[in-house]
Amino acid sequence: MNLNKLLNALTTSLLIALANLSQAGELTSLNYVTESYPPYNFKDGGKLQGIAVDLLSAASQAAGDPVNASEIKVLPWPRAYKMASDGPNTVLFSTTRTEQREPLFQWVGPITATRVVLLARKGGGIQINSEADIKKFSIGAIRDDIGEQLVKAAGVPDSSIKKIPSADSLAKMLNIGRIDLWAYEENVARWFIKQGGFNNADFETVYVLKESDLYYTFSKDIPQQKVDALQGGIDAIRNNNEQYQAIINKYL
Repeated sequence: MNLNKLLNALTTSLLIALANLSQAGELTSLNYVTESYPPYNFKDGGKLQGIAVDLLSAASQAAGDPVNASEIKVLPWPRAYKMASDGPNTVLFSTTRTEQREPLFQWVGPITATRVVLLARKGGGIQINSEADIKKFSIGAIRDDIGEQLVKAAGVPDSSIKKIPSADSLAKMLNIGRIDLWAYEENVARWFIKQGGFNNADFETVYVLKESDLYYTFSKDIPQQKVDALQGGIDAIRNNNEQYQAIINKYL
């Protein structure tokens, strides 16, 4: 190798090292919180996993500042949502992006498409043709979850919404008829129905409240360069369709 090539190689190596150094701590310095929301984020055998967890790991690694799943706290959704709303330095996932939530956070993603629905037990004769029909029924939801927010926006009175802290409890309540409807993300609801030992064939989606996308949400105080660091990593993974699809196929 001649002197010019050696200098060019050393310069390139130095620039890469400086770039990695400048990114160090951009993502690992943040506080990551999530909930049990399978197949997107959940614990199995004490290990946190899911579509959003694996994507965060891959995207942060692509950004040069890998986030370890062991650094992510699993909390009840209302608490995690408040932490991300108030800050500081908090990243919450997986969050459905809506107009109501838009100004509350900085958004990074998307993780994947999502559908929030009203589920009913079959045989109950429940038909919903418009939002006005929703008001006739008792609805189970998790406080501050997108399901609760959407049925409230549809005009359902607070007295008709049973706010329960856990999805497994809501699956049981729907099964025994303590609620008429369950407002929740469709894939997640059916995961909990199956985990509860119930037959998914006994339940049906009677209304779609919202079709949207799931995102990582950054509290408003987080500097833009940190937001951009994860967004760049996610773009890199999603642009590599084979790698991104492998993450999705692992859980769905």
